[in-house]
Amino acid sequence: MKKKSDNTWQDIASDWLYSIIIAVVLAFCIRTFIVEPYMVSGPSMLPTLENGERLLVNKFVYFVSEPKRDEIVIFKYPMDESRDFIKRVIAVGGDTIEIRDGQVYVNGVLKKETYTKEPNHSTYRKSVVPKDHIFVLGDNRNNSEDSRYSDVGFVPLKLVKGKASVIFWPFEKGRTLP
Repeated sequence: MKKKSDNTWQDIASDWLYSIIIAVVLAFCIRTFIVEPYMVSGPSMLPTLENGERLLVNKFVYFVSEPKRDEIVIFKYPMDESRDFIKRVIAVGGDTIEIRDGQVYVNGVLKKETYTKEPNHSTYRKSVVPKDHIFVLGDNRNNSEDSRYSDVGFVPLKLVKGKASVIFWPFEKGRTLP
């Protein structure tokens, strides 16, 4: 029987290589299917999220359920899927959405929004969100490219990457998101 001290450099190198391969495979699986870091870029989600904040995106949650109203999601920009957008889900498939004088109505009911940055006066004609799509808006409505614009429009669920769950940087602003 070999003693631990009898290991050759080949045995040690083989152990290290095996450990590194396992770590890379685990990291790939975790990042692909469970959680991924994301950096906020731009002012569209102020005051909820600030430019440069880093957060964790729960990718697993949408394997078992669909996005819900008021969740903050990361999705691939429909016109260029190499870019990611972060916005708040306002309406889901089957909902009626309308914006009159800056007021958002979902299924005919005025939506109470305590998270918006400032009042705005945009409008959006009454529409029904298609099945397997969501309607998203930035919290900073006056500076957000979102579902009100044709290049984003109703976002197909297949483009949704995950739910913004935890802000982890800067550390002093760390918190969970609703």
